[in-house]
Amino acid sequence: MFKESISKEELTDLPLRWFEGDIYVIDRPGQVNDVAEFLSTQPIIGFDTETKPSFKKGVVNKVALLQLSTANEAFLFRVNKLGLPASIKQILASPNIIKPGVAIRDDIKGLQDISKFNPAGFVELQDYAKDVGIQNFSLKKLTAIVLGFRISKSQQLSNWEAEELTEAQQIYAATDAWTALKIYRNFPKN
Repeated sequence: MFKESISKEELTDLPLRWFEGDIYVIDRPGQVNDVAEFLSTQPIIGFDTETKPSFKKGVVNKVALLQLSTANEAFLFRVNKLGLPASIKQILASPNIIKPGVAIRDDIKGLQDISKFNPAGFVELQDYAKDVGIQNFSLKKLTAIVLGFRISKSQQLSNWEAEELTEAQQIYAATDAWTALKIYRNFPKN
């Protein structure tokens, strides 16, 4: 049903797409509860995190951003400013809300380093990919194979702890969580 892998040339030929819905940057405690209330009603939420890159050996930065996305809204939680609010931890711990993502083990661990919670409802898309015979596991390649378009990774190594996130960073972060949701919805369910 899906190709096993995709070459650089095939990837380059695909159309470039990005999240075009509404993006909300959540960086003040007063913004959290309404968003958490809305997200807690969603059956599936795309999941990702971003961390400021470290170019020094042995230096690992904390998760700076948590992205949760529906089909039309992306919420970017500045955990470097907010911490991990209790209402968001409830969503991350809910077995009733499916949270697909790629390479999520480190993302979850990074969030738990900020504040402990018992993760539930997470779906590792790389496991699904293996089950359907896909050999390429990066979000970029999974997006190309499963969804037929490519996404930009140009903001990946930008400063996620910056005072303000640029529009390019916001679109990049929203796109990563949104594509995880779309990939999950396009995989066959067991």
